[in-house]
Amino acid sequence: MNPSAQTAWITGASSGIGAALAREWAARGGHVVLSGRDEARLQVVAADIDTDTLILPFDVRDEAALAEAATKALNWKGAIDFAVANAGISQRSAAIETDMKVYREIIEVDLIAQIAFAQSLIGPMSARGSGRLAFVSSIAGKVGVPMRTAYCAAKFGLAGYADALRAELSQSGVEVHTIYPGSIRTDVSRNALTADGSARGKSDKAIEEGIPPAEAANTILDAIALNQREIIVARGMEEAMGELRRTPDQLLDQVANMVAQGYMERLKGED
Repeated sequence: MNPSAQTAWITGASSGIGAALAREWAARGGHVVLSGRDEARLQVVAADIDTDTLILPFDVRDEAALAEAATKALNWKGAIDFAVANAGISQRSAAIETDMKVYREIIEVDLIAQIAFAQSLIGPMSARGSGRLAFVSSIAGKVGVPMRTAYCAAKFGLAGYADALRAELSQSGVEVHTIYPGSIRTDVSRNALTADGSARGKSDKAIEEGIPPAEAANTILDAIALNQREIIVARGMEEAMGELRRTPDQLLDQVANMVAQGYMERLKGED
């Protein structure tokens, strides 16, 4: 993957991993479409970028706004070469105390909206025969972590969607990557939802001592350049946990081979 003159579209780009990925992609010579809810914060990120940028603010839960943004993003430079489904919100509450509205909100933002984002791009990418989709899951998308049941459900689900999509697109020229960050020094814990749906308002020690976002972004783009399908960005115990649950490439290849041998066509023929 050579970012030079290629276009990346990144959601959740106003801060944290998303903003860091935008800066690193631009530093490598690529153009960037920045999306998030807060246009002013996206403008701040864009000010740090020397290459061409397009700001498309919208709420990822608004599918009409997503469709409009996708049209603008695809038309801007003629294609999206690299798309990062990064928007998300975390949780810090015990399941027994958590209101169902918290589950619905987190799953809507972290899973359904990310699927909708990808669905808006897989058609054009497949028709073109090239492109990359990256989904930001979490170590909590590999390992069930206490106080994050809704978050784990969404992030496990996102990983499952990405795995199935990777297999379906394996003959199309479109690559799919799943990113599993551990503790990254962002506002993820401060913005996490508590049992009643309110923001936690404070961070965790592990997050405050976590990997700097710029370092995480560099690791992610280097791994994607090597065409790694699962990218674990973590240290210490979190890294060990992620590696224990890493999906073997042999298994991913086996499922892709099913597609190559006509599995999807045969299944459609049975309908």
